[in-house]
Amino acid sequence: MSEPSSWRRIVASALEWEQAHVSLDRAVEGLPADLRGRRAAGVPYSVWELLEHIRRAQVDLLMFCRDSDYEHTLAWPADYWPESPEPASDEAWEECLAAIRRDREELRRWTVEAEVDLTKEIPGGTGQTFLRTVLVAVDHTAYHVGQIVLVRRLLDAWGP
Repeated sequence: MSEPSSWRRIVASALEWEQAHVSLDRAVEGLPADLRGRRAAGVPYSVWELLEHIRRAQVDLLMFCRDSDYEHTLAWPADYWPESPEPASDEAWEECLAAIRRDREELRRWTVEAEVDLTKEIPGGTGQTFLRTVLVAVDHTAYHVGQIVLVRRLLDAWGP
């Protein structure tokens, strides 16, 4: 595939755009370390849990698209969520963010450059197409970014 089609670029750009909502990076920007693992009253997850969940799901979707021999090893839903509401350290928080950014970029690049018809079913899947899987990654992250903002608002940690 020599020149990516415009629709591939549009789909790929949706992985990190900030048009209908804030980006993931903006949603976590400036969050005090002592609030990363705090759950707001009535909410069953912390910002850390949401962030780590986004990371685990995104890399799973990326590998599913990219590797025809990929086998899902994560059990739903337990393995898609961290065991603790708090990150183990500041380094764990930063590593999670770095992994999300790296995998997001890899999925963006793959969406534009892969020499596959994105409308075709993924070999080894159960009927999912490549395009559907990329859109699931977009939608899944956007959904949880909204939850991150909500948790921050409930913790009184969302700025103007």
